[in-house]
Amino acid sequence: MQDPATLAAPTATTGESRKAGQAPSAHATLRPRHLTMIALGGIIGASLFVGSGSVIRSVGPAALISYAIGGALVILVMRMLGEMSANRPVVGSFMEYARDGLGEWAGFTIGWLYWYFWVGVVAFEAVIVGRILNEWIPMIPDWSFALAGILLLTMTNLMSLRSFGETEFWLASIKVSAIIVFLIFGTLYVLGLLPNSTGSVGNLTVHGFMPHGWTAVLNGVAVVVFSYFGTEIVTMAAAESEQPAKAVAKATNTIVWRIVFFYIGSVAILLMVVPWDELPSQTSPFAFAFGRFGLPAADQVMNAVVLTAALSVLNSGLYSGSRMLFALSKHGYAPRWVEDRNRSGVPWKAILLSTVVGYVAIAANYVAPKVIFDFIMNSAGLVAMFVYGFVALTQWRLRNRMTAAERDGLKLKMWLHPWLNIAVLAAVVLIVVLMALDPANAPQVWTSLSALAVLLVIFPFVRRRIKQRTSSSQEAPRVEQPVG
Repeated sequence: MQDPATLAAPTATTGESRKAGQAPSAHATLRPRHLTMIALGGIIGASLFVGSGSVIRSVGPAALISYAIGGALVILVMRMLGEMSANRPVVGSFMEYARDGLGEWAGFTIGWLYWYFWVGVVAFEAVIVGRILNEWIPMIPDWSFALAGILLLTMTNLMSLRSFGETEFWLASIKVSAIIVFLIFGTLYVLGLLPNSTGSVGNLTVHGFMPHGWTAVLNGVAVVVFSYFGTEIVTMAAAESEQPAKAVAKATNTIVWRIVFFYIGSVAILLMVVPWDELPSQTSPFAFAFGRFGLPAADQVMNAVVLTAALSVLNSGLYSGSRMLFALSKHGYAPRWVEDRNRSGVPWKAILLSTVVGYVAIAANYVAPKVIFDFIMNSAGLVAMFVYGFVALTQWRLRNRMTAAERDGLKLKMWLHPWLNIAVLAAVVLIVVLMALDPANAPQVWTSLSALAVLLVIFPFVRRRIKQRTSSSQEAPRVEQPVG
């Protein structure tokens, strides 16, 4: 295999590279309110409403530190990505930047891994949708609901970019509203201002703030960092909006308070409402906490919110996966027919292809749940870490290439360049090592690294095919000279 370093020739200055992956302006129909809610909702998923319980039980109240460290990492990565996206908004986002900054091998590798991650997430969220609806209507099998969920949101994505934006706007609105309601009632409860509440701020320390030590806190970081994955979607969606650079800058500048407010704030209130070692293992910790507020049917209401969150992530996953596949096809990394758009300007073939793995995974979940489905999810488990590492390296490389005038003209700048890039790369390596040493997470590490290795092996063959096709298309037809 060719040394990746030899493939890192600069391509950012070519007109073709700058245009690749950009959506035609005629199709840039996402409004500011769509992007605002995509940015807000992208950070809130079932991993917060349900997954936070397992993190808290394994770490204790010090899970707040885990969420804070993970949040700081995401803030830095989003700032780097924001610098690049505000300067050059493209649908392929970090795939395009990695290609320009590190070489074609980087764009090909991270683009396909990101697509694979999201199509796996689509399947996972569809299964969650099926399980929730099956609890409400047990006479209908859960796999039917799972398939219906994918079909429904595939249709909304196929209709138009605007229909995706509207769907995500309302689904995200429900998630955001639920968190706000929780924060309001939770604050009143812990201050003793609700009926039957006596104040419970002391629950943060009553049973020990860090019962399992710093090792558990750091292992918690390795888990919670994946809860934040999805914040980068807004940089892809912004390229199909009315004011891309402005949208990216706004989303990047607000990431700090979104993480503090929605994640750290809600987890802090949760820990004060319910002692960490009393949280249930089978239900959503937020539903359990809502029950403390005396609200009627809190568990069912929370199940409805979790259902909304799963549908929202499924919707975003179809969008992200299809747009990344579309961007890959622009460079010949995916079949050219994937570029086809319908009358609404939507890459319909990329959307449909992005559902295939979802259908396979749903079927596998009910035929052989511990074989194919687990492999799909585990083999994409480290994609977040790969993306963060590539973003840090890419922004570092691209910034160093700029002239002083270009750096001064940046609409958004990364802080303390390149020292914070180095800090992010060190954190990524540390998290991967911690996961590899943890028996519960080790399968994700090795299957994800295997997927990465397969792509690196495949790339030279793909690159050779692209060169052959380019040479054939550029070769002028031979004209026979007349005799005599």
